[in-house]
Amino acid sequence: MFGEWKAMVLEVKPFGVHGLTYYDVTVTFPDRSVEQARLGPEAVPDELRPGEQVLATRVGNMVISLRRP
Repeated sequence: MFGEWKAMVLEVKPFGVHGLTYYDVTVTFPDRSVEQARLGPEAVPDELRPGEQVLATRVGNMVISLRRP
């Protein structure tokens, strides 16, 4: 399964690893399912905040990146 789905950000928790900021992100989809992902800085838009609408790229039922529409 590969594609992009509309989602809403529920939570964004940044944390540092070796000088880079990574993110634990929780999103919800229109079917009310909720997913969590640990994403690198290249996979998260700048200044992402809870409540934002995003497009989530999923591969094999895992969120691998988020972008603003």
